[in-house]
Amino acid sequence: MEGGTDDQIKTFYSCLYRVLLFPRKFYEYDENGDVVHYSPYNGEVLPGYMFTDNGFWDTFRAVFPFFNLMYPSLNEKIQEGLANTYKESGFLPEWASPGHRDCMIGSNSATIVADAYLKGLRGYDIETLWDAVVKNTTHEGPVSSVGRYGVDYYNELGYIPYNVGVNENVARTLEYAFADYCVYQLGKALGKPESEIEIFAKRAMNYKNVFDKESSLMRGRNEDGSFQAPFSPFKWGDAFTEGNSWHYTWSVFHDVQGLIDLMGGKQEFVTMLDSVFTVPPVFDESYYGQVIHEIREMQIMNMGNYAHGNQPIQHMIYLYNYAGQPWKTQHWLREVMDRLYTPQADGYCGDEDNGQTSAWYVFTAMGFYPVAPATDEYVIGAPLFKKITVELENGKTISIEAPKNGKDNRYVDSIDLNGKSYSKNYFKYDELMKGAKINFDMSAEPNKKRGTKASDFPYSFSNEK
Repeated sequence: MEGGTDDQIKTFYSCLYRVLLFPRKFYEYDENGDVVHYSPYNGEVLPGYMFTDNGFWDTFRAVFPFFNLMYPSLNEKIQEGLANTYKESGFLPEWASPGHRDCMIGSNSATIVADAYLKGLRGYDIETLWDAVVKNTTHEGPVSSVGRYGVDYYNELGYIPYNVGVNENVARTLEYAFADYCVYQLGKALGKPESEIEIFAKRAMNYKNVFDKESSLMRGRNEDGSFQAPFSPFKWGDAFTEGNSWHYTWSVFHDVQGLIDLMGGKQEFVTMLDSVFTVPPVFDESYYGQVIHEIREMQIMNMGNYAHGNQPIQHMIYLYNYAGQPWKTQHWLREVMDRLYTPQADGYCGDEDNGQTSAWYVFTAMGFYPVAPATDEYVIGAPLFKKITVELENGKTISIEAPKNGKDNRYVDSIDLNGKSYSKNYFKYDELMKGAKINFDMSAEPNKKRGTKASDFPYSFSNEK
């Protein structure tokens, strides 16, 4: 990183360091030099890799996509460790520490597995991992965070009802839908019959079942199909996980165009995005019975109901790109980097969470972000530095230059990729992995013409289907 302030350099490399702390290696070498591990799942010493101390609810978003870009050989070992976990316990881990821990929600292991394979990682037992992610779609696990808690409701109704005793039901519905999308894409890549995998494509659209058109927000839905009442979009927890409806409404990573359509179109969608920053930082903590630290951190940030200190909303700023207003992405990304990250002891705006809050900064400082893992696109923001040199594991180099970058020049006027003008709002994984020279021409004024054509928008599943 070159051409930034001392504080920016310190913050960047502190974040990069934190990205690489987890997961922990939980294996060693025997007297013959072979890799072995102690299994926290069955108590035996067995051959092969094992990793632990990771919460996929956090790290599926940016940490593992960063590994797939920068350290694919490491993630291949992690994938082998996931296969070993399934063989030894019957389920994939969701929050290993060192064995299955009852913490957080979702079956986000599907995203970890799919993104790795779709990015070209090989050399591990992918068929075992396929069996594992498919099993997750029909089974609850030994603890509520493993497998899919409430899966029978989800598969029968297309959502987990608000009134059947399954807490955080909307959050689970949304995360299961994205996991189903990832399972579908993995199945296609493995050549599985369409008749076998089409159910996952259908369930990937289940996010629509908890969208309330009256409020244009995600909302708890009862077993009889009615929406929860009363409803407050500021209520933390309850139907959501460590957040509220303003945070989780954006958890449709794979089909942003579908969400835009639900909200009534691009302008209505942008208005809702804008509203996150303009509604006051009020809250309803009654579900928890106390003001949890994530709520307090949102208040301290003073950016409306934008709660960057917790993971569900961290990708939200990039969604302006899908509606043709990338300059708003560029504006708010710089606000977050400048205001919510510092190199001091209080330099994080909330839980660092196994590297995810750091990975957000590392990607964002580079100028792009993996909004939807298990796709091949990184959505463009704006780089923080004048020059960035990224040395890939395959020997190739990504050179990112923005010579006019500075405190006032936060907007992207134009982009050249390998010497040619580039209009799209995303970079593709293969383009980056081949080595790329990217030039950002930065300006103090937003360019409201660039990136506004539908052909320049990032991928959405509804367009594919």
